Amino acid sequence: MGQITLDSVTKSFGDVQVIPPLDLTIEDGEFAVFVGPSGCGKSTLLRLIAGLEDTTSGAIHIDGADATDQPPAKRRLAMVFQSYALYPHMTVRKNIAFPMRMAKIDKAEQDRRIEQAAAALNLTDYLDRRPGQLSGGQRQRVAIGRAIVREPAAFLFDEPLSNLDAALRVGMRLEISELHKRLKTTMVYVTHDQVEAMTMADKIVVLRAGHIEQVGSPLDLYRAPRNLFVAGFIGSPKMNLIEGPAAAEHSAQTIGIRPEHIDVGETGGTWTGKVGVAEHLGSDTFFHIHETGLADMVTVRAPGEVNFSHGDTIHLTPRADQIHRFDAEGLRIP
Repeated sequence: MGQITLDSVTKSFGDVQVIPPLDLTIEDGEFAVFVGPSGCGKSTLLRLIAGLEDTTSGAIHIDGADATDQPPAKRRLAMVFQSYALYPHMTVRKNIAFPMRMAKIDKAEQDRRIEQAAAALNLTDYLDRRPGQLSGGQRQRVAIGRAIVREPAAFLFDEPLSNLDAALRVGMRLEISELHKRLKTTMVYVTHDQVEAMTMADKIVVLRAGHIEQVGSPLDLYRAPRNLFVAGFIGSPKMNLIEGPAAAEHSAQTIGIRPEHIDVGETGGTWTGKVGVAEHLGSDTFFHIHETGLADMVTVRAPGEVNFSHGDTIHLTPRADQIHRFDAEGLRIP
């Protein structure tokens, strides 16, 4: 079991409140991702759950039991940090075994858990190596293995992939997602990368300045962002946000349209503009359009190889059923 409930939790450092009163429930077995810009409070919130920071007020319950004042070791949570924090003089086997040795778990049980974790993480052939003989991705798997053998109620990940290069991040993202499917254990994952959030999460928690802006599945947030902040944060490339007469035509202060929901052509169209940078990726082409009279720049995602070049006039047609409307307070208009 691994349900985590935050009830009016706050956190202040001196006179500065970094987490205003916050309520959140993460269900048993969920993969929940905290996402938001730097300084939004996501890592602080994770540390409150772990017990590495004391709550200023409010309560934290794990599986219905009040854990607010429990030390980290008593919360049955395992944390994986951005830094691997491996012992360089120990083998992979001994690094994974370390928390079990501290807990004085029987040697036979230690061996069983190590072998099981190593098999799950493709580390069986590396158990007798030291961290210096491993790649960055392998070291991160060792850190995850050390967490797995504790058999926690939930795993807490604090930006675990940020030290890896782009290719390794993609691979580890898939491995962690597969691991969650196999273990069916609650996972709480912190990242500033909304692509990680979209591809890994069952539930995304979008944070800004300690406030929860929206909670929902990746597609919920993509299809129906509740305000301009979420609309501009979720999605890559981000949603185009347009004010002025084009928004007034839709009885809104601001309209939003995602790059992939704008059709392009050589004639016709609702809007026109000049092609700036064109990024040809093979399967997709991203056009950055200027001189539309709508915004400083409008980004369009077109399928395949579309033959527009820098300086060309391009005609744009937003799909009417994909236009998002926001009022003067920045809130979604149904």
